[in-house]
Amino acid sequence: MTIERHSSIAHAAYHDLLKSLEDESISMIRGTPTRVERKGKIYWYDSYRVGSDVRKAYIGEDGDDLRSRLSSLSRLRETRKERRGYRSRLIRILRAERFQSIDAGTGSLLSAIGEAGVFRLGGTIVGTHAFRLYEGELGVRYGFDQAAQTDDLDIASFEQLSLALADTAAEPLQKALGDFEFEPVPTLDRDKVWRWKQTRSQLFVEFLTPSFAQDEGLRPLAALGVHAQSLHYLNYLIRDPIRAALPYRYGVLIQIPRPERFAIHKLIVADRRREGPDSLKSIKDRAQAAFLIDALAEDRPDDLRKAYEEALETGPRWRERIEATLLKMPEMRVRLEGLG
Repeated sequence: MTIERHSSIAHAAYHDLLKSLEDESISMIRGTPTRVERKGKIYWYDSYRVGSDVRKAYIGEDGDDLRSRLSSLSRLRETRKERRGYRSRLIRILRAERFQSIDAGTGSLLSAIGEAGVFRLGGTIVGTHAFRLYEGELGVRYGFDQAAQTDDLDIASFEQLSLALADTAAEPLQKALGDFEFEPVPTLDRDKVWRWKQTRSQLFVEFLTPSFAQDEGLRPLAALGVHAQSLHYLNYLIRDPIRAALPYRYGVLIQIPRPERFAIHKLIVADRRREGPDSLKSIKDRAQAAFLIDALAEDRPDDLRKAYEEALETGPRWRERIEATLLKMPEMRVRLEGLG
């Protein structure tokens, strides 16, 4: 497969947009950044007063990049207006460079979900919406392939992380979704809703979480105030996610899986689709995996090799599913085995 690349101008514009959005997220801190240690990990919170109460909003896990931005908080607050205009110019560059556009409905929905705090609190976009956003991360051009089209928005998070953060969405997600005409899809237990459907379209919003038990039942995501469908193999996908920039209006900062994990995870789920390994969904899984494997084998072979080896070493069932999918993708087997 020949991978078509965006220009160096487009690639630089995307990463400048991402950096500006990360700066913007810190500039919105209302009070004083405070360190909190929990179970050997350090997290940062925004401590601010509302009347006589002191409240804390989660900022992020400790790291060099976050500490650097926190040390520049005053400057970031002062330059907020300038950055907004700068991001608008960057997005115009991306449009001119033929980056895939996003429809206004989905863009405004993701913006609202982000403002509610979903991505700040650990929510990670998975599925085809995440795949689309590797265009900027990897500097690759998709064109209009069906592998990059979807009617579903899937958001995943770890149940234990959702508990550990001791914070909740700024606005109940049910209200944010209701503003966009989404209604809950009934379940056997009416108090455990994990899926919403937009009444004027076929768009679904679904919440997912890794399953560490034999079953795949519904689990609560305390920070988001929703339940989620638990799935095996999902923990591998959403471990160590990355930030991504959605080029909509002034930009939206979201979170997606690492591309190498996404590619290998698609090899696994292509073989476990309920509709069967030759279903349209499985074909789409394999197409997305092949595209990313080709791109990563050229640009990030070590990252791809480590992700592949980790999945193979996790257990026999993981190896069986990957092997079954690669039987249908001999070129990808050669790619992966040639990583060294």
